[in-house]
Amino acid sequence: MPELPEVENARQVVEKALGRVIVDIDDTDTFECRPHMPGDIAGALIGGKLTEARRRGKAMWCETVTADGSSGPTLGIHLGMGGRVIVTAPDGERTSQYGGGDPHVGERPTDKPEWTRFSMTFDDGGQLRLFDKRRLGRVRLEPDIDALGPDAAEITRDDFRHRIGSSGAPLKARLLDQAAIAGVGNLLADEVLWQSEQSPSRRAKTLTTEELDELRVVLRRAVRSATKKGGVHTGEIIPFRKTDASCPRCGAPMARGTVGGRTTWWCSREQS
Repeated sequence: MPELPEVENARQVVEKALGRVIVDIDDTDTFECRPHMPGDIAGALIGGKLTEARRRGKAMWCETVTADGSSGPTLGIHLGMGGRVIVTAPDGERTSQYGGGDPHVGERPTDKPEWTRFSMTFDDGGQLRLFDKRRLGRVRLEPDIDALGPDAAEITRDDFRHRIGSSGAPLKARLLDQAAIAGVGNLLADEVLWQSEQSPSRRAKTLTTEELDELRVVLRRAVRSATKKGGVHTGEIIPFRKTDASCPRCGAPMARGTVGGRTTWWCSREQS
């Protein structure tokens, strides 16, 4: 599934839809819009507006107002494994789409119409669409985010020390625990642990205060870099997560194993 940087980029795209009056919604894909029935989301939102695009970790949602200006339901948008949010400009603007990456996603001859699983049309002629070829995304009203820990890009030093350093779990497993800290996925965890030269299988509670503080600094820096460059796939170690690869920093062989139930790569010398 997308990690924090990809979801943050999508949230920034959704901001282009804020304040535009919703005149139509296609919510007929009952799998993508589960547990709602066709028309449920449309009935709740048509006539209103999206007022704020928010995110915690990998979760993204929009605050809304109704047609009379009162507070409306929250709209959750989950990208799944490969979903893309597309927001199109108002009719008449030269820029047709605000989405990042391929500007023609969802419009290419090979893109089937049914891959647009959810769409919202505005009174200016523009749209918000969830393009999801693999159909693993989700759109729902009033999503539950209470189980998530603090956002990995915003967690305070003291909170990070407590939530990560108090656990007896392997360090990577603890970073992946969304209830402890929200937003870190498999690739980002490998990147951060490689940058900080920490073993993914080291027990989190054995880190010193100084090591925990450094890990948090590295995490925040990695998140900023990945967000700016377009995703966690742009990390320094990511191209070397493969058989017969060597650590780009010291030249030692890259090692592979399973930590926290996920395939993990690390430098066999510096992260032993």
